[in-house]
Amino acid sequence: MRRFLVLVLLVVLALAAGAAWWLQAPMPVRAGVGAGQPLELEIEPGTTPRGVARAVVQAGFDTDARLLFLWFRLSGKDRGIKAGNYEVAQGTSPHALLQKLVRGEEALRAVTLVEGWNFRQLRQALARAEQLRPDTEGLSDADIMARLDRPGVPAEGRFFPDTYTYAKGSSDLAVLRRALHAMDRRLEAAWAQRAPDTPLKSPEQALILASIVEKETGRPEDRAQIAGVFSNRLRAGMLLQTDPTVIYGLGERFDGNLRKRDLQADTPYNTYTRAGLPPTPIAMPGRAALLAAVQPADTRALYFVARGDGTSHFSVTLDEHNRAVNRYQRK
Repeated sequence: MRRFLVLVLLVVLALAAGAAWWLQAPMPVRAGVGAGQPLELEIEPGTTPRGVARAVVQAGFDTDARLLFLWFRLSGKDRGIKAGNYEVAQGTSPHALLQKLVRGEEALRAVTLVEGWNFRQLRQALARAEQLRPDTEGLSDADIMARLDRPGVPAEGRFFPDTYTYAKGSSDLAVLRRALHAMDRRLEAAWAQRAPDTPLKSPEQALILASIVEKETGRPEDRAQIAGVFSNRLRAGMLLQTDPTVIYGLGERFDGNLRKRDLQADTPYNTYTRAGLPPTPIAMPGRAALLAAVQPADTRALYFVARGDGTSHFSVTLDEHNRAVNRYQRK
């Protein structure tokens, strides 16, 4: 009897040792799977632990789905497995795989939205983004804003430029929603820090001015000065006369050369013919441009002109400005 018990114990220990080895050993992959390439594992919402085990085998791992399912159940973590799209490295063990699935470590991609881009450029970037589901394809800008619960709100400038990560197969609308809420937070924070004497009447006006500052700035150190010039002009009731708004109003008709007739052609965005701010932002402003718009430099300057090296020359009087134009623009 004692010998039988010892034999049983030895068998149990052997099985335990084998199970422990199996849990930590790299799972082999089927023939034909690219060497070193991670395997793509997709787990749909509602998939059972048994279905997850089968999905692992279907993804390319040459292992027993029944053993995987048994491990999931015995671990007590089978109900913690999260749906999603995963990239599982070759050489992953059953133990490491379960930890990954329970933590929900999905395969992430990233898309960068650049300061100064307009909404058309933003949409092009999303369309090119790797493995991002194009749910906005075929939708108008207004349709997109309605899908984001902002019906009637112009899309231009409403999204914060930053790098956004997303899981493979995510919707481009989800990325846009995050960027929209990020801009809401940044704009609210900037408006709370506005100068007491700002000529701006609302956060929306701050967003519009910030977009102009973003497009006019060649060097970061000039940003507050440029905002100061535009703030002075708004207080004095002067035309803003800023080329980027005219270019934005031309849209895809702009060929890279801004002509005199363009400056004279009246559009809602032509700040040479219309007073005040344009009706919407013209680009995505970053955090620095937002802060410059609400905290402009204390300056008497009413004019500025690009020097050609990325910096700007600022002038208080028109005569001084004309001399700077002759020097830096007309040579």
